Amino acid sequence: MTLRHTTAAVLVTAVVAVNTAFTLLGTSFDYPAVLAQDPTDVLRRFHENPAVAWQFALLALSAALLAPAALLTSRLAGGARAAALTGVAAAVVQVIGLLRWPLLVPSLDPADPADVHTFTVLNTVLGNGIGEIGGYLLTAAWTVLTVRALRPGLLNTALAYLAAAGIATGVAIGVEWASKVNFAGYVAWSLWLLWLAVLVVRGRVGARVAVPA
Repeated sequence: MTLRHTTAAVLVTAVVAVNTAFTLLGTSFDYPAVLAQDPTDVLRRFHENPAVAWQFALLALSAALLAPAALLTSRLAGGARAAALTGVAAAVVQVIGLLRWPLLVPSLDPADPADVHTFTVLNTVLGNGIGEIGGYLLTAAWTVLTVRALRPGLLNTALAYLAAAGIATGVAIGVEWASKVNFAGYVAWSLWLLWLAVLVVRGRVGARVAVPA
């Protein structure tokens, strides 16, 4: 398999994985809207459905795929170091934020006030601070750096900038309109990645001379 085909496969897999995990969590756990509820109720709902833990693990895995995607697209661009490092960082902070669900939350008892407090702290530090704010900003930055390095054309670049702006809006945690714009940004981001995968396979992006088609 050539570099282009490997890159496209990783991009498509990442999109499928993240949307599958997000759909499952939205159906079984009302995620992310559930996080606005009382922490005790959220923790209780988590324990009532054991499948939620592995669904978060799948979401973490999909976030981790951003790292190889960043490294591969960087190679296609002839070595876009800033884009590669930013993409890997985006993957790391999101995985750190998400893994609290399958690794730490299962041991917390909703009937224990101390555990509920710990759950709240984990959500604030690992969830909001590292996973969300860090993830939103780094993912948006990687998106912009990637299209600047790959030069995928005006329309694809415009969609990338639109998606990046929407994702970055998510840093306004707790603001209803910002969360809706953030969600729309991720939808646009998924479409952008799929479109980019097609362009990659067709040899329409990257270092056209040095990279095998």
